[in-house]
Amino acid sequence: MKIENKLQEMGIALPEPTPPPFSFLGCSQVGNVVYVSGHGPKRADGTWVSGRLGEDISIEDAQAAAKLTGINMLGTLKGHIGDLNQVKKIVKLLCIVNSTADFCEQPLVANGCSDFLVEVFGEAGRHARSATGVNALFKNIPIEVEMIVELKD
Repeated sequence: MKIENKLQEMGIALPEPTPPPFSFLGCSQVGNVVYVSGHGPKRADGTWVSGRLGEDISIEDAQAAAKLTGINMLGTLKGHIGDLNQVKKIVKLLCIVNSTADFCEQPLVANGCSDFLVEVFGEAGRHARSATGVNALFKNIPIEVEMIVELKD
């Protein structure tokens, strides 16, 4: 099944990629490996999900933000490669969670993005991952995620 068809069945419309507002690329490609820059939970209306784990956002709401971040990354990736069926493997995610010093459930938050990618790509969506906590992120977003993707030859 085409990935775009699967997303449509899931009720997901990928956002159109926009250039980052800072001095970097949304994706950088070396050979058949694409490095997707850090993305966050930006809504279709341009606003951001915000909140800090352990303070003012629940794990469940942060997991939903992590899924939205995954959707945003796929929009950028599709804009770069043209067709998500060219994805051979989601190789690795780096998940950075905005959290208080005593919050220790960063992997649970990251699951929102990881589970989404597995749902979309099946076994090709299973990946290595790091999930770490920091005391602040841009726009007070609860999560930022980077992704490494291998493309088909």
